[in-house]
Amino acid sequence: MDFDTWEPVYTAILTDFGYGRAGDERARDRLGALLSDSETYRPANLALGSKAVAIAGAGPSLERGADRAADADVVLAASTAADRLRAVGVAVDCMVTDLDKNPETAREFTESETPVLVHAHGDNVPAVEDHVPTYDPAFVVPTTQAAPTDTVHNFGGFTDGDRAAFFADHFGADSLRFVGWDFDDPDVNPEKRRKLQWAERLLHWLELRRGERFGVLDGRRDSITPVVSPR
Repeated sequence: MDFDTWEPVYTAILTDFGYGRAGDERARDRLGALLSDSETYRPANLALGSKAVAIAGAGPSLERGADRAADADVVLAASTAADRLRAVGVAVDCMVTDLDKNPETAREFTESETPVLVHAHGDNVPAVEDHVPTYDPAFVVPTTQAAPTDTVHNFGGFTDGDRAAFFADHFGADSLRFVGWDFDDPDVNPEKRRKLQWAERLLHWLELRRGERFGVLDGRRDSITPVVSPR
């Protein structure tokens, strides 16, 4: 995903939620500054090319789908999905987080030489400042949803889960399988529900771009509003 393709979608998300681009850019720059004296993880080292990659969300169905994650070549886990998969014995190869729930897990992953995609956005700068300096930078991949810089990447995506999917796509994953994705989870708050709606739309866009049908969207496609025409 290049930023020119991502930017119209990003602008639509900002408009829908009333977020400011400047806040994302400040967060991006703060994350970059905290890591400026360090060599961060090169995500190509995950070697996702031609692999079946499980994208684990933190929905209530996660444990029921844990076997499908375990059978994948690589497991990317969003936020607390990393803890829950480890608890049932499924190894996680990479964690994707904006530090809103379990930043200590991200620290543990970097200390055990497992890469973590750390995302900075407009309202998580305090978490970035508190936690990123405690991580091993050699296993941190800094990300943003705004324009990328020399040190902070943008692979596409908005929520932790769909960012993991876009990341896998960017690095050539052969197929994506989704576990722990529950778009109709009744226990989420209204803002999270809107974010899930966007995640659904983004995955639909991604499957069109890839020419792949994601089972998690079966029975839902006809009601999904396209984000942009696929390119």
